[in-house]
Amino acid sequence: MKRRKSLAKYGIYPQSYKPAVEPQPVPKDADLDHPSLYFNNELSWLDFNWRVFYQALDTRWPLLERVRFIAITANNLDEFVQKRVGGLKRQEAAGVYSLSPDGRRPTQQLDILRTAIRRMHSAMTEIWERDLRLCLRDEARIVVCDYSDLNKTERKKADIYFDEHIYPILTPLAVDPGHPFPFISNLSLSLAIVMRHPSRDTHHFARVKVPDIHGRWYRIRSGSKLKLLPLEQLVENNIEKLFYGMKIESVHVFRITRNADVRRDEEEAEDLLAMISEELRERRFASVVRLEVEKSMPDSTRQLLLRELDLPEADIYETDGLLDLSDCFEIANLDYPELLFEPWEPVVPKIFVQGESVKESEDIFSLIRKRDILVHHPYESFTATTQRFIEEAAADPRVLAIKQTLYRTSKGSPIVKALIRAAERGKQVAVLVEVTARFDEATNIEFGQMLETAGVHVTYGLVGLKTHCKVTLVIREEEDGPRAYCHIGTGNYHAQTTRIYSDYGLFTCAPEFGYDLINLFHYLTGHAPEQHYRNFLVAPKNMRQIFIDLIDREIEHHKKSGKGRILAKMNALDDVRMIRELYRASQAGVKIDLIIRGHSRLRPGLAGFSENIKVISIIGRFLEHDRLFCFHNNGEPMVLMGSADWRRRNLTDRVEAIVPIHDRKLCNRLIKTMEYALKDNRLAWDLDSDGTYRQRHPAEGEAERTFHTFLMQKSIKQAQEGDVPWDI
Repeated sequence: MKRRKSLAKYGIYPQSYKPAVEPQPVPKDADLDHPSLYFNNELSWLDFNWRVFYQALDTRWPLLERVRFIAITANNLDEFVQKRVGGLKRQEAAGVYSLSPDGRRPTQQLDILRTAIRRMHSAMTEIWERDLRLCLRDEARIVVCDYSDLNKTERKKADIYFDEHIYPILTPLAVDPGHPFPFISNLSLSLAIVMRHPSRDTHHFARVKVPDIHGRWYRIRSGSKLKLLPLEQLVENNIEKLFYGMKIESVHVFRITRNADVRRDEEEAEDLLAMISEELRERRFASVVRLEVEKSMPDSTRQLLLRELDLPEADIYETDGLLDLSDCFEIANLDYPELLFEPWEPVVPKIFVQGESVKESEDIFSLIRKRDILVHHPYESFTATTQRFIEEAAADPRVLAIKQTLYRTSKGSPIVKALIRAAERGKQVAVLVEVTARFDEATNIEFGQMLETAGVHVTYGLVGLKTHCKVTLVIREEEDGPRAYCHIGTGNYHAQTTRIYSDYGLFTCAPEFGYDLINLFHYLTGHAPEQHYRNFLVAPKNMRQIFIDLIDREIEHHKKSGKGRILAKMNALDDVRMIRELYRASQAGVKIDLIIRGHSRLRPGLAGFSENIKVISIIGRFLEHDRLFCFHNNGEPMVLMGSADWRRRNLTDRVEAIVPIHDRKLCNRLIKTMEYALKDNRLAWDLDSDGTYRQRHPAEGEAERTFHTFLMQKSIKQAQEGDVPWDI
């Protein structure tokens, strides 16, 4: 686009971007633990966010979707600074000198991250100010304006709105010997006001928080135009009303980010709920790790803020434009359907369709008894499948017990409501609510208390382990005795995110799965650390070792047949031991294809180490969230799915569940789906050994192959015709 200034200074090119730091060259005699074989985990996460950022640049997407992607990028970066930068600063303060797998100390990582974050911060602002903001004005007549752009009538209306709706809720906080520097909440917009007392000729400082209860934007209709005025500008241009008698000398916007990596010793906690509640309070007052300011803010004001917030100058970030681009979500949600993706309504799989005479009397349990059923969200409906499973279980008089894990769920969750109804009807209902799910702790505590009030048996996780598996067990009394019905998923029981996140769910009543899931819940709600499982891979019990054994087996098969292959799809890959095992398999000649949406420590394409490993990342309309694993197994593929990535936290610090798929049709469907992902030439990015990601584009004359479009079309056909071949 002509308006877009070259972004090469940020390492951004039309179809690729360079990593912030070049990886080390690999010595020929390096062992598999050598730091040069691993990308830095934190920089790799930022690389993922660059791929999200690229979606905002992509003119093939509808305009408001591009605006949404810039908001997602900004929101992701906020979370990264809170968690990852916050965690490294804690390590630095504690004097930690241990090296990361790529050979860096916490202080070294912080230094390179500050540079990398600043680069991303500036690129986001530039694309917003010089591209998206202008496109909104010219193509959609949505004008993100400044106060100075308003005409006299518009200013008058805006000022009246300020007087009636904003002025009463503002709280100016002076800073002087009688007024200590105020507490500033995390990620809130604030105004730093410097003023002078005319008669005394003394200077004073005050802070005003920009209220967010009315949203970020004041809206003005002007003919066919919609003008959006940032609320902080409305406050700034009426600020003298808060300080009558003072001379306003400067007003500047700033924003702080607090550390969210607050950790407590669970072993010492007598009450996990009390510990989490205390952690939430502590996080609210946690140390500041970033200060964002307007570029025009005077140095004297900056120094005052740095001093009062106890921050080094290295943690200040200038913005030459709008501060906090995550508020662009509000713009992306405006009612302009022609500027959004075409609506997608998840289809109901044919087997679940009600109304046909032969199926009118069939409940969901009779469907599951016929065969294992695989559903794929958001292509297939969560409401008509997984939610229906829980709701029918709650209503069915034959159901004796329901057990479920809840990691994240939606506000007003239909799942929670169904569990409450089940308990009220006298069924045994047990739910493990994971209260340490980051940023969802308060919500999950509230859900847990609601469930307890209704008579549900609620547990709040295991000491030292986060329960991340997504499983439901229903025990139903039938003619031949109790039968276990199972749902094993890759994603959360969250009705809203299932319309955006790509996840699988397996329904089965296979006795061997029921046995394992019963044992897993006994482990979660009781004391059974040595619990036995026949089919399930459960972390931290046996999952890592079984995966290593499967890789070893694939190496042995390859030595005999030369056909060894591993195909895996996950969110992220950072477990050093698993990467080492993949390097060993590559050295043995096994072909390995990895579909990794997010960050990866593994360096593919290194001669002598990983030349047989390819890594792609798929970023697009839907968020790739499922975890699938396939081992060629000498022509009899073994396919597994579940909740765990190959990350240390998943394999060591969480309770996870991965299950093998026994039905050959379902195995074939999953393999073909992953193979199509590998063929994508629209959404996929290839990772090079130097850390560069290159976006795929169709070659001249080549048809576009878009993974998400393929799956939408396939799900429609399957809903209409039932089982269809998963050929590609």
